[in-house]
Amino acid sequence: MATVDSYGPVHTAGNAVPPLDDDLAGALEDLAGVHEGIDLIRDGIRLLADDLHTTDSTQTLLATLAGSAGADVITAIGHLVARLANADHNPALRALPLDVQKATLLRGEQAAHHLLDTRLHQSASEASAAITGT
Repeated sequence: MATVDSYGPVHTAGNAVPPLDDDLAGALEDLAGVHEGIDLIRDGIRLLADDLHTTDSTQTLLATLAGSAGADVITAIGHLVARLANADHNPALRALPLDVQKATLLRGEQAAHHLLDTRLHQSASEASAAITGT
């Protein structure tokens, strides 16, 4: 049996990581060129999707991406949305009328509230735990 680094035995070509499905590939394509930071995120998502993982690294990634409310990527994005929508933290919004600033702040806070809701993270947490049966 051939092995691939520390990922264990690979006994068939079927163990190769398949190409991205149309949904994920399309979502990544739709995000192209928005901002350099988004391009880095796209590259990271593509790397994670195309990489060969162990069960342990898969479990960790599921928790880190969305399954550990308060300490995962979705949480970080929620906080970033709130920050970008706040004129106190985003000088680009300061020239807007005060009512627009307030509406933007409110919507950013609402988005963060939903993204930080533990129920949003529950399924990914359960998927991570299911790998080891915990």
